[in-house]
Amino acid sequence: MAERRNLTGITAGAFTTEADRRALASLENVPLLPMVLKKFFELGFDRWFYCQNMSMSVRCGPNQFSTLYEIFVESCKVLDIPEPELYISSNPFPNAFAGGVERPFVTLRSSIVDTLTDEQLYHLIGHELGHIKSGHMLYHTVGRLLVPLLQALGRRMPIVGDVAAIGLVFAFYEWMRQSEISCDRAGLLVSQNFDTSMMANLALTAGPSRFASEMNLEAFVEQARAYQEAPAMDQLGKVILYFTSTWAYSHP
Repeated sequence: MAERRNLTGITAGAFTTEADRRALASLENVPLLPMVLKKFFELGFDRWFYCQNMSMSVRCGPNQFSTLYEIFVESCKVLDIPEPELYISSNPFPNAFAGGVERPFVTLRSSIVDTLTDEQLYHLIGHELGHIKSGHMLYHTVGRLLVPLLQALGRRMPIVGDVAAIGLVFAFYEWMRQSEISCDRAGLLVSQNFDTSMMANLALTAGPSRFASEMNLEAFVEQARAYQEAPAMDQLGKVILYFTSTWAYSHP
């Protein structure tokens, strides 16, 4: 594996995008947010989420999935971040996530570990560590649990007509999408190879495949350009796509 440079002293500001900062500022200006955060801690959702993850995953360490753990430890050193807990869970849908406000952790699904090369795993792990280093855990966890939290506050479900709740939901998802772009930059800082990071994202998009060796990065980039230049992607098209689909996506 390639030798990596440890980025001692690096801060989250080094990889946070301006769009991420603006979206976070908008989210924090939503009046309903303090009530939701208070209810989140009152109901113990953070502890529940941590215990749920532990009950459904295997914790990695020097004596458990040691190769994966070594990649994780090295990634933490590159981003100059205290080592969170690392878990792996059996799941056919390739993904990974970071969680835990009081006790941060990273969980990798078995399918994504099997899909990516060791070098690509550095990007994936770096992305999740970026969330932790940026202090995203509170808002990301609240975002995942937003509907039950709003219900606990007595908001109507569905929230059509509840202007405050609608504003909070829109602001949460917009920030979550922007934060993912920031953390892709953190993944690149850990992989320290642009093509490796791009191939990791291609593999995440395509999913596991026995034809993975035939994935073509240049064709993937060309597809992205074609999407951006498609006639339907004018301003009106983007608005229609947003309100019919992407507004509720947690990822770009």
